[in-house]
Amino acid sequence: MKLLIGNKCYSSWSLRAWLIMRAKGIGFTEKLVPLDEPGFKATIFADAPGSGGTVPTLVDGDVAVWETLAIVEYLHETHPQAGIWPGDKAARAHARAASSEMHAGFTALRSACPMNLGKRFSARDRGPAVASDVERLTALWRQARERFGAAGPFLYGEFSAADAMYAPVVTRLDTYGIAVDAVAQAYMKAVLALPAYREWLAAALAEPWIVAQDEVDEPALVDLRRS
Repeated sequence: MKLLIGNKCYSSWSLRAWLIMRAKGIGFTEKLVPLDEPGFKATIFADAPGSGGTVPTLVDGDVAVWETLAIVEYLHETHPQAGIWPGDKAARAHARAASSEMHAGFTALRSACPMNLGKRFSARDRGPAVASDVERLTALWRQARERFGAAGPFLYGEFSAADAMYAPVVTRLDTYGIAVDAVAQAYMKAVLALPAYREWLAAALAEPWIVAQDEVDEPALVDLRRS
């Protein structure tokens, strides 16, 4: 399998697909396609003809999958023993619903606080829409932890696709200094300590495209190539 990804410092959707594959021990090679550079889509189409021309895109032989949740479901089908989704039916249903909500929602938080792993931002009020998103996502995390999280520190106990889907939001809350409750703090700590995430972060901070922390007040690149 080959996973086409964008800049690790900025591409939140690439992080999601990469993280679930790495954390679950699914073998793959990666190809980084720099965001906002000439030939971006052409480079993707060279490996994945007929795809959406976005990152992440997973290529498995003659199969190309280019939406993050579609990638997750493909991995669930091709690696049924990997634990991509929780084993319990009720937990799995909840995890899929929560992941779909992440894929389509929390737009105020994602717009106001683009993922940028190379910078820490001053904590400040980012408006009622962002506060509403944070309230909803932390309530969702509490519900998952209380109902299904007894077996481990992640949303459904063991690390799953739902945690990969929410990992970039965890980084946003951390780098933008957004206050959350104790349950959310503990969950964030588990995600940020995950060896697979630490590997991604180290690579992100070494990228040649990264904007120095003292150069700007806001990220230079946002998720323009998200899927």
